[in-house]
This record gives sequence, structure tokens and C-alpha cells, in this order.
Amino acid sequence: MRLIQQNPDIHAYLASSEAIDHWHPVVQETSDTLWSSHADAYSYAKVAFEFVRDTIPHSADSGDPRVAWRASDVLATRNGICYAKAHALVALLRAQGIPGALCYQRLADDGTNPVVHGLVALRLPGGTRWSRLDPRGNKPGVDARFDLDQERLAFPVRPELGEIDHPELHATPHPAVLKALQESADRPMLWRNLPTAL
Repeated sequence: MRLIQQNPDIHAYLASSEAIDHWHPVVQETSDTLWSSHADAYSYAKVAFEFVRDTIPHSADSGDPRVAWRASDVLATRNGICYAKAHALVALLRAQGIPGALCYQRLADDGTNPVVHGLVALRLPGGTRWSRLDPRGNKPGVDARFDLDQERLAFPVRPELGEIDHPELHATPHPAVLKALQESADRPMLWRNLPTAL
């Protein structure tokens, strides 16, 4: 699949925003700690991905009812769903000058109950190719890996069930995703508010 930058200016994928608040001290401190022992872009991107995937539980797995949506809050509370974890990883990438984008899939359990799932794409400095990653968090039946050559996502799409890989690379969270996160007081409410399409 050909990934499409929504914004042709690569600097848009390095910018800070309300959700991707990579100048926040919590993001900076985490980024600096990870960078200190992995001081090249590839190694840092890999360790940042693994940090978000493995040390921040997906709230559906942990049962945490809190809804975090800012990258700094996700890192501070060690909690979030796929969108929130994607915000945290993109912020960590951008904090070290690595372009990071948000991208999405439309998934469906058995062809019913569709839901939008959040991913990340990164482009190493000096490179021209974007690679998608899924920091959702592994569990039995889910084995997402850091691989910039061959996608190792948590949920490969099944077109026969109406699942879709959206090719667009967003510099900021999709409005439907951000609205669901911001307007949900807890995870049960968020589950009712999850977007089913973009």
C-alpha cells in the first residue's frame, strides 16, 4: 500500500500540538532517557516503539478506566488505548527529530461492529520511505513488531470482512478520534463513542 502524506511539508510531521505535546517535560524526559543509550535514529525509534508497546498497557487489557489522550498524559499515567499510545509514540519520535504520523485502520471482529484502530508511521531522517508500526501492545494472538521493511502490525486487515487500511498519514489526530477521546469521561463511555469510520 502506498502511504500518502496529507501534508506535503515534512515539517508538519515534526510539529507539536495539543495531543502531540512533545515539548512537555514528561515527553522530553522520557525521550532524553531513551536517546541516551540509543543515540542513532533507527535504534532510538525501535526502543521508543518497544517502550510504548511494552510499558504502557492498553487500557482494554489492563482494565484501567481512565481516558488519556495527550502524549504527556499517556506517558505520565502509563495508560491509553491505541490512539493514545500512538500519540505518545509520535511525540517521542518528534522529540528527537524523527518525522512521525498518525494513521488508521477500520477493523471488524467478524465483519460486524467496525471500529477505527490507530497506528503510527515514521520516516527516518534523510529517508523517503514511511513505515507503519502498531504500538497497541501485544497479548495472546497479537504480535506487533518493529520492522521498517515488512509490516508486523497487530491486526492485518481482512478485506473480505470489510476491513480497510487507510493510506493517509495525518500530522494531527483525526478529528473523529480526538472527539471520542476528549468527550469520554471513562473507558466504558469511550467504547460507546469510538468512531466506526473516518
